[in-house]
Formats: sequence, structure tokens, C-alpha cells
Amino acid sequence: MQKILITLGLLMVLLGLLWPFLARLGLGHLPGDIRLGRPGFQVFFPLGTSLLLSILVSLLLTLILWLWRR
Repeated sequence: MQKILITLGLLMVLLGLLWPFLARLGLGHLPGDIRLGRPGFQVFFPLGTSLLLSILVSLLLTLILWLWRR
């Protein structure tokens, strides 16, 4: 359990460092992302981006677990 938590922490740090480069890929501007804005007020709900990232992480973890069990 400790190794998994450390690995997840390192992955989160890596994603945080890469975030400016990932933002250039268009994440946050996908269909399904909701932006509401008025002067002095802005709300952003990244529904499409969250769904895409959830699918990608699920596929990646499934692949890793499949390779680990072989």
C-alpha cells in the first residue's frame, strides 16, 4: 500500500509539473466542458475533460495490472 501511495503521489507531482504543457493540448476546452462567466464571476465545470481523463486512467491502470499479473 505504501508503494502505491508513493507512486500515485509522484505521478501527481509529475502531472502538476507538466500541466502547462498539457493545457496546450486543449484539455479544458472539450465539448461537454461548461463555462459560465459574468463580470467578476466565472465558474468552470470540466465534465468532458474529466470523463476523458477517467477513461484514459482506467485503461492505463487496467493495462498495468494486466501486465503485472502475467
